[in-house]
Amino acid sequence: MSSLKHLFTPLILILFALPVAAEEAPPRPNILWISAEDISAHLGCYNDPHAITPHLDQLSTEGIRYTHAFTTAGVCAPCRSGIITGMYQTTLGTQHMRGQAKLPEQIRPFPIYLRQAGYYCTNNSKQDYQFKTPKGTWDVSSGKAHWRNRTDKNKPFFAVFNFTGCHESGIASESKYKSVTKNLTPQQRQDANALTTFPPYYPESPIAREDWKRNYELITAMDAWAGKLIQQLKDDELYEETIIVYWSDHGVGLPRAKRWLYDSGTRIPLIVRIPEKYRVDGQGVPGEVSNRLVSSIDFGPTVLNLAGLEVPDHVQGEAFLGRHLPQARKYVYGARDRMDERYDIIRMVRDHRFQYIRNYEPLKTFYQYMNTAEKGATMAVLRKRHEAGKLRPAADAYFAPTKPVEELYDCEADPHELKNIANDPQYAEKLRELRTAHLTWVKETRDLGLVAEPILLEREKVIGHRYGILRGPQADAAANRLADTAALASSGPQATNDLLKALDDDDSAVRYWGATGLGNIGNPAKQASDELKRVLLKDDSPVVQIAAARALCRMGQPQPALPVLVKHLRNGEQWERLHAAIVLDEIEDQARPVTQQMHAALKPRPDLYANGKYVVRVINRALNQLEGTSRQVP
Repeated sequence: MSSLKHLFTPLILILFALPVAAEEAPPRPNILWISAEDISAHLGCYNDPHAITPHLDQLSTEGIRYTHAFTTAGVCAPCRSGIITGMYQTTLGTQHMRGQAKLPEQIRPFPIYLRQAGYYCTNNSKQDYQFKTPKGTWDVSSGKAHWRNRTDKNKPFFAVFNFTGCHESGIASESKYKSVTKNLTPQQRQDANALTTFPPYYPESPIAREDWKRNYELITAMDAWAGKLIQQLKDDELYEETIIVYWSDHGVGLPRAKRWLYDSGTRIPLIVRIPEKYRVDGQGVPGEVSNRLVSSIDFGPTVLNLAGLEVPDHVQGEAFLGRHLPQARKYVYGARDRMDERYDIIRMVRDHRFQYIRNYEPLKTFYQYMNTAEKGATMAVLRKRHEAGKLRPAADAYFAPTKPVEELYDCEADPHELKNIANDPQYAEKLRELRTAHLTWVKETRDLGLVAEPILLEREKVIGHRYGILRGPQADAAANRLADTAALASSGPQATNDLLKALDDDDSAVRYWGATGLGNIGNPAKQASDELKRVLLKDDSPVVQIAAARALCRMGQPQPALPVLVKHLRNGEQWERLHAAIVLDEIEDQARPVTQQMHAALKPRPDLYANGKYVVRVINRALNQLEGTSRQVP
């Protein structure tokens, strides 16, 4: 026995010394995006008492439900440009609704990196990125795109499916609403009068309640569609091989939600189901509810991280799932810029509880007349009842002729964001904190929304893209000066001297805000009128001349301003014409001497983007107001 013992001991030691085969890592996950348009979190899993959404509710029980997910804009195309690149639209120059920016070579849609790593990438089918989709972004992007079409069934896929039936047109259009909801059962229909979630900023009206009801029914149709996609994964035996991410591009397609930066416009549902084999660091436990702040620009970096790929350094979004996560966000940010034919530059900072909003154009009413939004039934009732003096206060507030420069809301105590506490001393420290966070973000991200659109396009032609306009060693000081001057422009009469100095700045983008700020002050800044007249005639930037013309009109001196406005309305480039048209609309009776020239501007210009229809819309509205007529707006 003694000899046998000596024989086995070395053998045992040798066996223990042999390397143990590592557990085989799972193959790379498939990733499915299910996206919806124009909906807030009106889902059963978000405790909405009226929602009928069994498939997404089930997905939530099997995954993570995020309670604090936000998009970077309250409208589709600008935030979709951010989703596909992982970058703020205001950094790329894609912030204006309906435009076409150019990307620098180094910035690419993130599916390109997935394809380079061997993924099959499909998009079914909406893109709408505000730039031409670079070659190689998708294997297929069409209404027929599907993971089932890949020839190598062992190849991992990233597949996007977009449901467009919830779009605001599904509420506004009777035919589209009926088409999307035609398969709903009587039990899936809603009683408009029983919807307790109906917001106080809408009129208590059967018409508005019908719109609110339609929103719910469209969501139920979307849920059935999502359920079919999930079932297809199960039928293909891919359910446990696929990470599912469900999200919406922004809030509900109704006034004061879509296009706006309140929670009603930017807070979205976000649900992620991670099969057990792909869970790391305790992530993805079924039924988990996370209050982590998530921005829509984080979606792409998260996909790359889950696929085991490096996130490029230029990407501003941050992964919120997978290995080696950064520290959770303290804030999310949002921006509103031109919405079709109307400019309204607004910025937002949101933490877990409070929302700060900075209105850079406070002299504009909340509800500027915009053709697309005005087609909705709720908007029509709002406007009609306001004109009749029959709106409840919470709804009528948005017809105020001006906006506060700053808004601050306690979103826990005031979820509809109706009580602006920016002037409440109790919240002075929070106001300072979020104001600073906002200005820091504007400067660090090189906010191109502060560059007037005509100037933006001029500079894009020179350097080939917008991204680089406020970048580079020589641009740093200019970018900071621009941000500071834009903030000064709504700071009141005490800023007069600084705004006067801005009129002599080398940068036309800064001069624009100098003239705009003096116009905002109006008569109290009348000492600047001679300098504004000089700018009106000699500045080499048409949009700075237009801003000076507006300022002179606000000081009661339209005579020198009107010829300049008419000149740019007639001969300017697309966005110069739009700036001039907006000023002519804004100055109301002062524009009467040039109504004939305004009529001449109604003829569409085929040489301009969208045939110049935005200019036609604004001039039509101005003439309707001046002449008391009602003509159709294209």
